[in-house]
Amino acid sequence: MKRTQGVFFNGYTTFKVTGSFPEFFLNRCVENGIVIWNIKKLDESSCQANIKLEDIPKLKDLRKNMSYKISFSSRIGLPFLINAIWKRKPLVIGFLLSLILIFTLSNMVWDIDIEGVTPEIEHKIKENLDEYGVRKGAWKFKLETPSQMQQRLLNDVPELLWIGITEKGTTYHLQGVEKTIVEEKDEGGPQHLVAKKKGIIVDMYVEKGEPKVNVNDFVQPGDILVSGLIGGEDDQQAVHAKGEIIAETWYESEVSIPINVEYKVITGEKEKQYAISLFNASVPIWGFTKPDYKQSFMEEKEHPLYLFNWKIPLAFKTKYIWEQEVFEQNRSQEEAVSAGIEQAKRELSKQLPIDAKILREKILHEKKENGKVKLILYIKVQENIVKPYPITQGD
Repeated sequence: MKRTQGVFFNGYTTFKVTGSFPEFFLNRCVENGIVIWNIKKLDESSCQANIKLEDIPKLKDLRKNMSYKISFSSRIGLPFLINAIWKRKPLVIGFLLSLILIFTLSNMVWDIDIEGVTPEIEHKIKENLDEYGVRKGAWKFKLETPSQMQQRLLNDVPELLWIGITEKGTTYHLQGVEKTIVEEKDEGGPQHLVAKKKGIIVDMYVEKGEPKVNVNDFVQPGDILVSGLIGGEDDQQAVHAKGEIIAETWYESEVSIPINVEYKVITGEKEKQYAISLFNASVPIWGFTKPDYKQSFMEEKEHPLYLFNWKIPLAFKTKYIWEQEVFEQNRSQEEAVSAGIEQAKRELSKQLPIDAKILREKILHEKKENGKVKLILYIKVQENIVKPYPITQGD
C-alpha cells in the first residue's frame, strides 16, 4: 500500500526548502521517516515537496540543527476544508437548516387528489383517509403503503368497485371506479329449465313455464324440469321459463387429518425497531436489543424518502417483532375425525352456490395410518339445480 494513500483525509501541505544543496536536507527527511513526495527542483538553492501534516513537527525539529530555511505554501486536505467551512458558520448553518427544511417538507403529504367518483363518494374516501392518518401535513413514512390503503378503502367504502393509489412526491393520486347498478335486462328468448345434476326434488318455485316434475321425483342431468312450451297444440307458445328447483344432491369428499397438530398464536405483545436504509444497508437508530421472546414473528415496513420529487437512496424502516406462542395438540381419533368432517365441509362450501345448504354427512371409509386419519365422506346438499336450455326452432 502506498504511504501517501488517504493523505487527503489527514491533510498535507507543500513546503519549500532553501539553502546550499537542498537535496541533502530532503535525503535527511527520508532517513528520519518523514514521508515526502512530488519533489521538484526549483533552482540551484531551493526545492519543493509535499508533506503530511502529522510530519511537520518532525520536519521543524530536523531543521533546527541545520542551516536551511523552510516556508509553507498551499494547504490541501479535509482538515483545511473543514476549517474553511467553519469560518463561515452562519452560511453553513443556514445551508444545513434549508436542507433539513426541504427534506422535511419533501416527506410530508401536501395534497390528496381524488378522481373518477361522485362528490358523495369522494367525501367518504376523504373521511376514511383521515382515519388512516392520510391528511395534509402527515409524515409519509408513518403511513401505510398505497396497496394497503387500497384494500382498506375497498372494504370500508362498499360503493367502490376499484380504486388505485399512486404516490408522486408529496401528492397522493386516487383514481376510483364506482359500482354501477345494472338495470335488469330483457329476460331473453324462450328456454326450458333442465337439471344440471342428479338429485331428489324437495321444493319448487316456478314463476313462468310448465312444471314437468314434482316434489320427491328423482331427476338426472339434462331432464326437463320446467318447460318453456305452454298451452295446447293449437295455441302453444314458447316462453322464457323461470323458476328454482331445489333438490338434494350428493358429493363424495376425501380428506386426511393429522392427529398431532402444532399451531402458532400471536399474543399481542410487540417491540418496534427503527432503522435507516442506505443503498440496501440498514443502520439501526432505535431498538437495538432483541426482545426476549421464545418465538417471534417479524414484519418490516419500508418507506422511501424524497428530496423534492426525487426518490433518494434513503429509506425509513420500521420492524415489528411480535411475540408468538406455539401450541401442540394431541387429538384423539374421534377429534381428528370431527376436524376432518369440518374441513371437508369448508372445502365443499367453496365450490357450492351461495344459497346452497349442507344437510348432513356420512363416513364411508375411515383409516388411521402414519399419524393421520383418512376419511372418505358422503355429503348431502340442498341446492338449486336448474340450468337454462334455449328452445330452438323445431323443439
